[in-house]
Amino acid sequence: METILILGANIVNEGQIFISDVFIENGMISKISNDLSGLKADKVINAEGKYLFPGVIDDQVHFREPGLTHKADIHSESRAAVAGGVTSFMEMPNTVPNALTQELLEDKYKRASEVSLANYSFFMGASNDNLEEVLKTNPQNVCGIKIFMGSSTGNMLVDDQQTLENLFSKVDMLIATHCEDEATITKNTKVYKEKYGEDVPIACHPEIRSEEACYLSSSRAVTLAKKHNARLHILHISTAKETGLFENDIPLSEKRITSEACIHHMWFDDSDYEEKGTLIKWNPAVKTTKDKESILKAVIDGRIDVIATDHAPHTLEEKANKYFSAPSGGPLIQHSLVAMLDMYHQEKISLEMIVQKMCHNPAIMFEIQKRGFIKEGYFADLALVDLDSPWTVEKNNIVAKCGWSPFEGHEFKSKVIHTIVSGHIVYSEGRFDESQRGQRLLFDRK
Repeated sequence: METILILGANIVNEGQIFISDVFIENGMISKISNDLSGLKADKVINAEGKYLFPGVIDDQVHFREPGLTHKADIHSESRAAVAGGVTSFMEMPNTVPNALTQELLEDKYKRASEVSLANYSFFMGASNDNLEEVLKTNPQNVCGIKIFMGSSTGNMLVDDQQTLENLFSKVDMLIATHCEDEATITKNTKVYKEKYGEDVPIACHPEIRSEEACYLSSSRAVTLAKKHNARLHILHISTAKETGLFENDIPLSEKRITSEACIHHMWFDDSDYEEKGTLIKWNPAVKTTKDKESILKAVIDGRIDVIATDHAPHTLEEKANKYFSAPSGGPLIQHSLVAMLDMYHQEKISLEMIVQKMCHNPAIMFEIQKRGFIKEGYFADLALVDLDSPWTVEKNNIVAKCGWSPFEGHEFKSKVIHTIVSGHIVYSEGRFDESQRGQRLLFDRK
């Protein structure tokens, strides 16, 4: 494996920014020092004036393989990931077929080992009737168990109280939840259908998938987790009210209940539906300006622990349908880091906090082996960024297979220059080197 020498980078790591060199060999960070220029390496990167981040770890993506590969696949979306400085991803089980057995789960790992340019892990899915399969999951090489406490693909809505009690009481590893109360959504849908028929305006989406629906389900999950001392991680918090469910006075490594914010819930609000329409239709819904601002505040003060994307591509043709027919979700992984760096330029968040929430905390929370930090002896998963290199999102520079982005037309202020995955320069100034695959994430758990 090639050796790499990075010279003069502004390293952002563990709450500090400092200038140093980094030497990489055998896929690992071998030395960090300010006097390594005399070392010989196969590749030398002059990083003077650039910023070196640990590779981003995205704990929630939907790469659509198997079964929905007309929208996306593991290869195409891992390309989009590394183009955006994301070196590791955790993918959800609501593919077709749903990953509800150990065999189907391992099929996804095998496929990723063949085609993924980024490091990877896949959640095991829970349903109302697969507890036995869920309990077979190996916590040392699977990131977690996913429970949809709201509608999802196939047989994945877990709404039976006894099933939930069993899962929360018997699963020892991390449980990640999608929290929206289905009964509330059904009731709201009926009201809006009576008013508009099939032509419900997209702006009604946050009223149908409402604050009440989110809070009812999230609070239910928190109650279950506290009752059974389960390890709970609530995904894509979308309301100000939900942020009150979480604490910020406990070290992350000791937290039993954690939460995630997604880029779109901190970037868009309900005033954007008029321009963007169904392109910003997500579940949970993008809601009010107050919700958007409160989520960012909770990220900064420690109530929300990680930032992710919920990258979930659909084709433009699918998105162009009316409200009920247009699917929820959109591509985000290529632009997650640069979107947060725009917020840095707007003085809303520091570089150190971005790294904490997108790199360090996912590694701590999931107990990932030797990733998420720039440290000697850790895997060389790195993103080199030019903070002052503006570029505009256009169709010809979108890497995701679906070929569109809710950010189209936006000029980002920062650019990812190089992405290194497990010691391999996989992305360099718009070019990909696909000669090496990413690795399966492993976890330091008993």
